Amino acid sequence: METLWKPLEELNAYGSARECIERGRMPIRISGCIDGQKSHLVSGLSQEKSWTVIITANEKKAREILADYRMYDKNAVFYPAKDVIFYSADVHGNAVETERLKTIKLLLDQEGGTVITTMTAGMEYVQSLSVYKKSCRRLQEGAQIDLEDLSRCLTDMGYERQSQVEQPGQYSIRGGIVDLYSPTEECPYRIELWGDEIDTIRSFDVESQRSIERVEQITIFPAMEIILNDAQLRQGFAKIKKDRDKLQAKFKKAGDFEAYNRLADTMREWKERVEYSRSGAGLESFLTYFDGTAGSFFDFFDPEETLFAVDEPVRCLEAMQAVETEFRESMENRLEKGLLLPGQMEVLYSAETVNAMLQQKKTVYLSMLDGLPAGVEVKESLHLQCQTIASYNKHFELLVEDMKRWREQGYRILMLCASRTRAKRLAGDFEQYDVPAFYRETLDRELQPGELMVSYGRLSKGFSYTQLRFVVVTESDIFGARTRTGRKRQKQHNGQVIQSFNELNVGDFVIHENHGLGIYRGIEKIKVDNVAKDFIKIEYGDGGNLYVPASALDVLQKYASQDAAKKPKLNKLNTMEWKKTKTRVRGAVKEIARELVELYAKRQEQPGYRFSPDTVWQTEFEEMFPYEETADQLEAIAATKRDMESSRVMDRLICGDVGYGKTEVAIRAAFKAVNDNKQVAFLVPTTILAQQHYNTIRERLGDYPINVEMMSRFRTAAQQKKTIEKLKRGEVDIVIGTHRLLSKDVSFKDLGLLIVDEEQRFGVTHKEKIKQMKGDVDVLTLSATPIPRTLHMSLVGIRDMSVLEEPPVDRLPIQTFVMEHSGEIIREAINRELVRGGQVYYVYNRVRNIDEVAMEIARLVPDANVAFAHGQMSERELERIMMSFIQGEIDVLIATTIIETGLDISNVNTIIIDNADQMGLSQLYQLRGRVGRSNRTAYAFLMYKKDKILREVAEKRLAAIREYTDLGSGIKVAMRDLEIRGAGNLLGAAQSGHMEAVGYELYCKMLSEAVRTMKGERPEREEMETNIDLQVDAFIPASYIKSEYQKLDMYKRIAALENEGERSDMEDELVDRFGDIPHAAQNLLRIAVLKADAHRSGILQVTQKPDGIRFYMQPDLSLDVAGIPDMIQAFDGDLRYISKGEAHFLYVRRALETGDGKAAVTGKAAAKEKRRQTERIFQAAESVVKAIGQLQGHDTEMTASSGQDKDAKERME
Repeated sequence: METLWKPLEELNAYGSARECIERGRMPIRISGCIDGQKSHLVSGLSQEKSWTVIITANEKKAREILADYRMYDKNAVFYPAKDVIFYSADVHGNAVETERLKTIKLLLDQEGGTVITTMTAGMEYVQSLSVYKKSCRRLQEGAQIDLEDLSRCLTDMGYERQSQVEQPGQYSIRGGIVDLYSPTEECPYRIELWGDEIDTIRSFDVESQRSIERVEQITIFPAMEIILNDAQLRQGFAKIKKDRDKLQAKFKKAGDFEAYNRLADTMREWKERVEYSRSGAGLESFLTYFDGTAGSFFDFFDPEETLFAVDEPVRCLEAMQAVETEFRESMENRLEKGLLLPGQMEVLYSAETVNAMLQQKKTVYLSMLDGLPAGVEVKESLHLQCQTIASYNKHFELLVEDMKRWREQGYRILMLCASRTRAKRLAGDFEQYDVPAFYRETLDRELQPGELMVSYGRLSKGFSYTQLRFVVVTESDIFGARTRTGRKRQKQHNGQVIQSFNELNVGDFVIHENHGLGIYRGIEKIKVDNVAKDFIKIEYGDGGNLYVPASALDVLQKYASQDAAKKPKLNKLNTMEWKKTKTRVRGAVKEIARELVELYAKRQEQPGYRFSPDTVWQTEFEEMFPYEETADQLEAIAATKRDMESSRVMDRLICGDVGYGKTEVAIRAAFKAVNDNKQVAFLVPTTILAQQHYNTIRERLGDYPINVEMMSRFRTAAQQKKTIEKLKRGEVDIVIGTHRLLSKDVSFKDLGLLIVDEEQRFGVTHKEKIKQMKGDVDVLTLSATPIPRTLHMSLVGIRDMSVLEEPPVDRLPIQTFVMEHSGEIIREAINRELVRGGQVYYVYNRVRNIDEVAMEIARLVPDANVAFAHGQMSERELERIMMSFIQGEIDVLIATTIIETGLDISNVNTIIIDNADQMGLSQLYQLRGRVGRSNRTAYAFLMYKKDKILREVAEKRLAAIREYTDLGSGIKVAMRDLEIRGAGNLLGAAQSGHMEAVGYELYCKMLSEAVRTMKGERPEREEMETNIDLQVDAFIPASYIKSEYQKLDMYKRIAALENEGERSDMEDELVDRFGDIPHAAQNLLRIAVLKADAHRSGILQVTQKPDGIRFYMQPDLSLDVAGIPDMIQAFDGDLRYISKGEAHFLYVRRALETGDGKAAVTGKAAAKEKRRQTERIFQAAESVVKAIGQLQGHDTEMTASSGQDKDAKERME
């Protein structure tokens, strides 16, 4: 940082300020500071101090400073304020809490650093740092540990016990294995015990549940901010009771019985919840009752070793006063209504107190102007002269002129670029304009007067110190502001993702491939001939039950269909109904497979235009993307470019949820096409989307000489005519339009790329026109409904698809609150959003009285402009309302769920969903995604009607609601709903019906088989099911995997094993997750592989009877009959061929008996004998299956027709 810090030393104000800091003459004020330069100054002043705390007026400002300050300290962190007004919500999203906990952990772990926060964060009461220090638990390999004690300790720290750890704040104990996921860590850890000693500690992957790497020790940090011991809880409850009684007496005296009863209910319900969760959740507003030592976040820092910098103190004071007033008004209102206790008003310090607090510390006040807020006194006032850099608005010549002038005046100039490639090129560009410049990677050398250095670095704005003759120019000064938000790089760990059979509950619908649709009724252990096995019980329509051996679970699937609410019809056992359904669907699937394969073959044969490889322009354009691409996005972009550069016609589908970055993929492809002088058509289903894409593309293309036009109803006839002319002449490069683009009068000079957004939303006639338009043009289709992986796999090789599954790291997390419907909260939420200049969505899903709701909201918030929209309005009317909402003329839009499709309005950052309990998770998930698309915190309020059944049991309600907020396991279900909808869109309406009939997974399986058959990859024949029935114990003991969910999941995955490699993988995983594998489970794994081998060898059944093990073959199997006698001979008389009745091979029983003939009867010896017996059974079965497998592959059918076969048959017998 030499380049940036050295010039500061020549600044008088800087020298005086450092002297004041060293001598303790604090606080001081420095005026004349401007935005980009404040970070520069603070970074210089804080070099001698361990900690720097920068305090701003609001979160937006804090995040801007954070982005700038990372140039000087790349590990700077942000500590957000909590939302005191909504403390009363049943459940909070925990994103803010996690960010706060990470910062607190950093304070304990590190010797120094930078924290950026807001004034309001310092106003809140928080527990002292020592509380967190005390509650940390350190675990290391070899240490002794008591499981009971650890479990109690984790619960006290706010961790929640689950059967399987899936998200932060959870832990699970299975035998001697403890899994826990701390919110402050990147991934969860698995602690394996040997007795009471910690044997190993490993990190593991949440998705696959497999270990990643071993670590020697970990520190467990609390999972929530409030940590209380039993004594504190007892005292707190006593104080609360005293306050409650006092307040109730007051209400009684005033005759306000409504408030009296309301207070009693509120407190009772709250207490039940706290006692149920046994943790600090929901205690924020009662903190002062429980912990008398609570203080401010600013007290966490050692005053001697910390420099506090307050940005614009006058603004900070205003922000504090605003919060204080808002809080006081809201709380006094609630106090009068009996909704809270007087002590709950004490969760904030007053603005005065916080100011006084900072006066006692080493504080520097930085401001542009001279004023200081009342009550703030400083020991020293300093002033410096600094100027902003005027924006060049992409006029490079103006910049060059300034550079020349500065060089003549002996200025030292530093130019910062956010990309290294561009920095190097800029240095070259300056040389061409006769301005000597050089590029340097690091800022480690002092600049000389007249020098211009170009380097890599990010600052939001440039600045110049006139006295010092030192200038910093940033890229945004030249090209206009572009904020770049980093996305977290996802840890790459490829484990097999657990198939979500996990979510199977008793009572769910399942499909058995051979018997149809039934209801899952649980796992039952059944003993036959002294051999125990687990069976899955399924109930059918006629009351019949089917028991499926757990080792044959691969024929079972959970039934999933597009309409989750509709109950499917159960099949009956032993009837032809299911067979007929399957045959019908198989026919339909064959049809669609044929169409797809033919279409693909036709496109393969057609030569397409080969686009040239990427140019320098392309690279530069891509570097200007203001976000970090996700891995999926990069893959999709690379695949699209490969297709465009190849000689065949591109037809690629890109799926991903709204906001996952599909448009960027399309824009890059369009840019590539325009680079080769080709035209691009961008087809969208609605006028509003056309407008949005038009705005996005115009903004993204910035100053490139590319002509973009729009064709839609928002353009007059004359404008449209002009555009059509230009398209013919080739003067328009990119045209974005609705179905207007498909009209006969629109023709292109040289169309090279067609991009279709949300193809499923176009009508049939339009689709036909799109098909004609495609011809030999490269096509890129975008779809927001995610397409399921399974369907993706079954279409591999006939449809090029890119799936964007990795969500962009939330611009900022969405704060989710779940609460009872309350006018108070709605008013506060809307007001708060309007104050910060935003807009609000209010979702109300009934058209009938939506206008009444709109009037009610307008009454609550008289200053707001409220409008409503629903799907029964005329298209024009709807468009008008949506358009004025997009342009910011409407503040609150009350709408039915029509807003869930595709709109992206970054100014809407609060969504209120009424009757949220009546919506499906997938709907909630998509609606919630409508907000939080900018750099502000977004709020989602999920409301349910007062005193609904939801109130029955605190426990039940919390369980349902928790699913809603963190959308943890819920997300999987939601995504599943959406995926099935996506599958329906991709395959068309007719196929959706067939998918309903046989369930989604079986449909995919059929489709995959049909496609492979059409492509001639394998002969078509009805798949035979192989059954294995040996007298060995094969099940997963309840003591090994306690959770029925996980047991089912494991059975399902074991049943799908194909070979030895997969088996050893599975063994590793079982040992990793559950400890050493019991014998019965080992046998289960062996049976699974044996079954797969037998299936490949054409064996229908391997079954153990009193006379030995029988092997029945598939009826139409081709075997090398001539080889059979030699095979039988190789077994020395232990194997025979039996032709009577159903022909089969028989491995005789005497060969299976162990040495001494008399089996041991008791205890260990008996167990040992049983194991030896099991081993012999397996060896026999495995060797025969292998031998039969080697006979396959010849054309001779196993029938007694030809003379040669007769001879062979006689020899066998």
